[in-house]
Amino acid sequence: MSARPSFFAELQRRHVYKVGAMYGVAGWLLVQIATQVFPFFDISNAAVRWVVIAVVAGFVPALMLAWLFDITPQGIVRTGELPASGETAVAAVERRGMERKLNILLGSLLVLALSYVGLEHSVLRRDAMPVAATSATAAEKSIAVLPLVNGSGDSANEYFSDGLTEEMIAILGKIPDLKLIGRGSSFHFKNSSEDSKAIGEKLGVANLLEGSVQKQGERVRIVAELINAADGRTLWSETYDRELKDVFAVQTEIATAVAEQLKLKLLGSSVAPDALSSTRNLDAQNAMLQGDFYFQKFSEAGMRQAIAAYQEAVRLDPRYALAYVKLALAWRQLAASWLGGAEGNQANAQAHQAAQTALTLAPDLGRAHEAFGWVLLTADFDTPRAAQEFRRAQELSPGDPEVIQALAYMQAVEGRLPQAEATGRTALASDPLALPPYLNLARILIAMGRYDEADVYLRKALELQPGAARTHAYLTVIDARRGDARSALEHAGQEPPGFWRDYALALAQQLQGDAAADAALQKFIAGNDKNGPFQVATVYGLRKDPDRMFQWLDRAYEERDPGLSQLTVMPFIRDYRTDPRFAALCARLKITLQAEPPA
Repeated sequence: MSARPSFFAELQRRHVYKVGAMYGVAGWLLVQIATQVFPFFDISNAAVRWVVIAVVAGFVPALMLAWLFDITPQGIVRTGELPASGETAVAAVERRGMERKLNILLGSLLVLALSYVGLEHSVLRRDAMPVAATSATAAEKSIAVLPLVNGSGDSANEYFSDGLTEEMIAILGKIPDLKLIGRGSSFHFKNSSEDSKAIGEKLGVANLLEGSVQKQGERVRIVAELINAADGRTLWSETYDRELKDVFAVQTEIATAVAEQLKLKLLGSSVAPDALSSTRNLDAQNAMLQGDFYFQKFSEAGMRQAIAAYQEAVRLDPRYALAYVKLALAWRQLAASWLGGAEGNQANAQAHQAAQTALTLAPDLGRAHEAFGWVLLTADFDTPRAAQEFRRAQELSPGDPEVIQALAYMQAVEGRLPQAEATGRTALASDPLALPPYLNLARILIAMGRYDEADVYLRKALELQPGAARTHAYLTVIDARRGDARSALEHAGQEPPGFWRDYALALAQQLQGDAAADAALQKFIAGNDKNGPFQVATVYGLRKDPDRMFQWLDRAYEERDPGLSQLTVMPFIRDYRTDPRFAALCARLKITLQAEPPA
């Protein structure tokens, strides 16, 4: 009597092993050809993905066909119709019973395979809907503009090449659906020897725009090159030889060419970048670029030097809209970070005037609306109009990382913390090596009580700029929330000397005991009652003294303290957001608080 039919013997009899092995080899070769050859002919990655899906999904049907059918001299027949060698009638009956069970199993596997293909198809269609006219993936629609190399051999021309880079970033920021890396992260690679793949991975982009500027006499040569970050291939390059008076038109040429090469015109939106400098005065442009250099130092002395340079730029060209934008931002930053009282109010008035002038000269300039939004928010305390200006800036420059950052800050001011977190993460992805996105996201996470996550972002900020102001002060806030007196003092002591260190020490000392706490607070008040009433209120919030806290918040309002823009995110003050006085202050600041999700 023959042995009971074996499942594995049946697989061998029906050539399932052989078909599976042959299919695996053929499928592997097909995937290798697609991944290696398709990019050479600029075939989209979506086509490669379809090949992989087809190979994977076809494996189960191939095995089923091998199980069900066989090729004989008489043609293709059902395998079950062929008796096994030496098979008895009883064995044949048992074999057909096992076949029915296995057919049900294989049928179920086929349904699963078809469901997988259908799901992948729906995902591809969903991902393609916003960009139906193009086969480019979201990752491919990303670019970083690396600092153009100063090829003049004269360090005095460094401002010129850096300025062209920054303006190129601003121009490309007007293109919808393009992930653009901000200046802070791009300039991290100035004079870097890292290859394109490493830079692309660190910045999270598929493309790099790099090149050089050679300025000699009254002529300039600009070489621009679009690079595939993954393999360093040149996708497009062009050389522009122009007289200096035409350099502004060259910026527009380059931006338009890059947009066309990325096929962004197929996104269904108008790609018509325009030069943002709005000047034909080279001396005015150089003055503005020098102002940018000093602004990036982010110190009181540097900010005052930046203001002087921007003032020279608008003196040379009174219609220079972008220079007015930067003058407004510099005056506002000086008031927000280093001034107080009457001097701070005067600086804010200067910022207001410069921002309005920029809008009058260039009403469709996104950065002008952003600058005016900041002035309205931190100087005028007009939150609704500030939000309106930030939204308008986003409409005009949707890819500008600084505009995205401003929106995240605005959402936090309105108490919309989940939305602020999401926008903050977008801003961080657009500027992953710059300090501000990390600080802003950490501030939002602290407000949400997610201290461990905030701690991670603050330590990343310290890796980027070890001596950056405020970072250790925020870590001190986290320590105070945790009740860790020792760590609070340690972080406060590591804050660079100045206002933020004094504030961090005042917070940390509150955890040490009554005598030390009182002395530290009085010392901070004595030196910062004019330029830091909001921070004084914060310390009283930590001390669980709401009466004095709200007294100092009222004083902060009278002094026009820009710190009030953080009212809804400062944890020691947020603890009292159910107090009627908190709602009254929000009303004075024109903040309409959104309902918060339950903790």
